[in-house]
Amino acid sequence: MAHTERRDAPGLPDFSLLKRLARDQLIFLLEQLPGKKDLFIDADLMSPLDRIANVTILKQHEVDKLYKVELKPIFVLTMFTDLVNSDKVAGRFRRYKIIFTPQKFYACETVLEEQGVYGDVTTDEWNFYILPLDDDILSLELPEFFRDNFLEGDQRWVTTAGSALHLLQSVYGSFSKVYGIGRFAKMVYESWRELMEEGEQRTRQPEFAKVFLIDRDVDFVTPLCSQVVYEGLVDDIFRIKCGSVEFGPNVTSSDKSIKVMLNSQDKVFDEIRNEHFSNVFGFLSQKAKNLQTAYDKRRGMDIQQMKAFVADELKGLKQEHRLLSLHIGASESMMKKKTKQDFQELLKTEHSLLEGFEICECITHIEEHINRQVSMIDSLRLLCLLSITENGILSKDYKSLKAQYLQSYGIEHLLTFANLRQLGLLEEQQAGETLTVMESKVGKLVTDKTVGKLTDAFSSLAKKSNFRALSKRLALVPKSGEEYDLRVPRDMAYVFSGAYIPLSCKLIEQVMERDGWTGLEEVARMLNGQEFAVTEARNKTDAQRIVLVMFLGGCTYSEISNVFCVFINTYSVKQMEYMVNIKLSI
Repeated sequence: MAHTERRDAPGLPDFSLLKRLARDQLIFLLEQLPGKKDLFIDADLMSPLDRIANVTILKQHEVDKLYKVELKPIFVLTMFTDLVNSDKVAGRFRRYKIIFTPQKFYACETVLEEQGVYGDVTTDEWNFYILPLDDDILSLELPEFFRDNFLEGDQRWVTTAGSALHLLQSVYGSFSKVYGIGRFAKMVYESWRELMEEGEQRTRQPEFAKVFLIDRDVDFVTPLCSQVVYEGLVDDIFRIKCGSVEFGPNVTSSDKSIKVMLNSQDKVFDEIRNEHFSNVFGFLSQKAKNLQTAYDKRRGMDIQQMKAFVADELKGLKQEHRLLSLHIGASESMMKKKTKQDFQELLKTEHSLLEGFEICECITHIEEHINRQVSMIDSLRLLCLLSITENGILSKDYKSLKAQYLQSYGIEHLLTFANLRQLGLLEEQQAGETLTVMESKVGKLVTDKTVGKLTDAFSSLAKKSNFRALSKRLALVPKSGEEYDLRVPRDMAYVFSGAYIPLSCKLIEQVMERDGWTGLEEVARMLNGQEFAVTEARNKTDAQRIVLVMFLGGCTYSEISNVFCVFINTYSVKQMEYMVNIKLSI
């Protein structure tokens, strides 16, 4: 699957319908409390809410004051119950309503009951499951999804993901076929099927041909690699949140920061978002020349021509000029950081680990990276990449690297290492352990559903042994020494400078080409199985090429750049700290 422009996809569904549905339901809930009202909003909901119903809309429906609450949900409830109880003591009468989104959990009602306010408040749900971020990107905006599901074993968001699929099918028609791989992918599919069986079946012209569900832990390698496409670098350096980014004074060339929406409406961004960063400056330079040529047309115009120019073109040119200046400023800022020797050495180390070459030199570089305190996150990414590609880290190296990391960044990261080990991201090889042969035999023996618990017990052990075999089987690492022209990409490896084809993207490509898992049985087994392919409906319009890919646990912009389909993510920001949640681990 060679590089292709995502925006050229024919007949993309109109996702603005999802925004309208969410806005209408929110307005309905607000109007259940007539008169002026104060609205307390979870900080994580501020950006998504602004995309659905801005302040003007809220004011139109008698929202008087807005308060941003910077607390975790459980503490928000405690704060709220304290407020209700203090009003009762003071003899103040108010009406209280708690709106849970995307769904209400039993534990929340239990807290209200324990605090003695259950009868004083009304509760409701705002079924805000999906936020469209662009023409072909949807997000559940659940930053806690990865940690809750993959680390804590809390499966409450499975129902939310299933409800999101149900909403999409209700609005855009039946899916003809559903593919998936991973434990949570299968659970989400089953949750969605239950909702389908409970609800009314309506037939309409389908707008999606197929759906692919994939667990994030099927491919941990890809999010551990440094992104080098423009949108990925913007996310790494400036942090894209809810489809927008805030550029500081170093980009805007002023004393102010500017918040910019990053989507296909920004014509400059739309043309460079999927490009390898080495190609971006050439494009921006040519764009600046074209813009100047367009401005120069004014010379020699008569009055009528000038009026037409001002009415039809000038506003658009000024907007394009503003955006071009911002992206040039952002590129210059990224260039200063990414052309440093540290970043070049980082890429070289990543590529060597992916190829399995010069591992001792890689470990030496990781040690230097840690001891110089270049980047806490990048050091962890390198440690995890070393562990996954080498089937765990040799005991003496693991202990040494761990000790150096804790000395550089603090003993509190012992919990971080424990979390990474539990996830299968950072593990120590045990003495005399030969993983591949032993785990291959275990994987073949433990296949019966009646011993599913035993299969799960071996799952983390099996995951750490298979990257090299998968890489060889799926040709994920192009042959070294071959010249790779990043200006004319020949395959999906361009998103990593020709060094690595994302496993997730290759898997999706292979399953789509084969219309199922036939011929990929060994690959699926190395990925711990749990694969499925189910025909839902025989649609005559199956030639429709739009495929919905749902990443359970988030995905990278490198993956989005590579696959020609519509993406739905559990969260739109895909950074290492969100995978491991280091800040919460301290």
